[in-house]
Amino acid sequence: MSTLVRTEPTPEVTGPPFAPATTPDPVTRVQQERPGPSPVLDVVVPVYDEEVTLAACVRRLHAHLRDTFPYPYRITVADNASTDRTWQVALDLVEVLPEVAAVHLDAKGRGRALRAVWAASDAPVLAYMDVDLSTDLDALWPLVAPLMSGHSDLAIGTRLHRTSRVVRGTLRETTSRGYNLLLRAGLGVGFSDAQCGFKAVRADVAAELLPLVEDTAWFFDTELLVLAERCRLRIHEVPVDWWDDPDSRVDVVGTALDDLRGMRRVHRALRRGELPVEQIRERVGRNAPVGGVVGGQVVRFALVGATTTLLHLALFAVLATAVAPQPSNLLALLVATVVNTSANRRWTFGLSGARGALRHQAQGLAIFGATWAMTAGGLAALGAVLPHAPTPLQTLVVGGCTVAATVAKFALMRRW
Repeated sequence: MSTLVRTEPTPEVTGPPFAPATTPDPVTRVQQERPGPSPVLDVVVPVYDEEVTLAACVRRLHAHLRDTFPYPYRITVADNASTDRTWQVALDLVEVLPEVAAVHLDAKGRGRALRAVWAASDAPVLAYMDVDLSTDLDALWPLVAPLMSGHSDLAIGTRLHRTSRVVRGTLRETTSRGYNLLLRAGLGVGFSDAQCGFKAVRADVAAELLPLVEDTAWFFDTELLVLAERCRLRIHEVPVDWWDDPDSRVDVVGTALDDLRGMRRVHRALRRGELPVEQIRERVGRNAPVGGVVGGQVVRFALVGATTTLLHLALFAVLATAVAPQPSNLLALLVATVVNTSANRRWTFGLSGARGALRHQAQGLAIFGATWAMTAGGLAALGAVLPHAPTPLQTLVVGGCTVAATVAKFALMRRW
């Protein structure tokens, strides 16, 4: 077998209209020329200055795939501008292991490396894992099998499932859980662990999403997952056993700040409708509702409902001191309904942009009519029993009637 060495630009990935134009990074690709079918799975291992650990980790991954994966595969070492002998170690691995390829980039960035390799790969299933192999390799087949069968579009390892076994320090544990809570609160995501370095994606899905992903560093895969969920793609989660690498050189604080900036950028783009998620949704999306599993939607719906109910009651209590109870309730409920529909549309169900907004507000007002009828009936019944009922008691009755309408409201909004 001969060794192929090619220096070529990263395959051009056309970005979204608002993204700045970038010049493709040149890459050097080295692999053995092998007869036979193309790989079904391409596992990328991004590295930076890993000359000490690279060989042992790749050999261990290679042995695992050789013994457990029944289809052709490739392991691609993606060198992010290392300053030590990492690239030479990668070349040595290519020489002795035919299933190993190596790619060298002149610029750092895990996202940049994944984009370069995934965009050029001929495998239908693309994956990546950290070079320290912190994740137990027994989870690799459960990770990629749903993609190969067509059941799912992306797959992620999760360290936050109740059956996962995780060993790591307090700072990393706290930072990881806090970050994922922020993603749920700020972007309304349904997946549980955005940062685990153990993910896979179907190549056709990657071709749709990569042009929209701007980040070239650690936020890359979070951004990919957020966009995938907004496009109604199915994300499969695999509980993993995970051991923290004590020699990890990731700047936890700096990475967290970069992630927060990335969250703000993506949230702004989704809010303004600048990302063509609906077009991708129509081409490759699933019929499942956007915004995560039902449980996550219920939690977000409840939070929105609690907030807008407090707004409704506060407005009613203020207005009822100067205006009759019925018009006070009507005006307060109308304002709260408009706010509730907008918040549920964007946060609970993951819809953005102007498309369908007026229709959803009209549907929200229809629910408003039913809710108002219930609250008005409650106030009328209270007035018949206690003609001079105090404002706190009137407020309590209005609140009880509003809660009674909430279950039907969730079912209708989710269907719409």
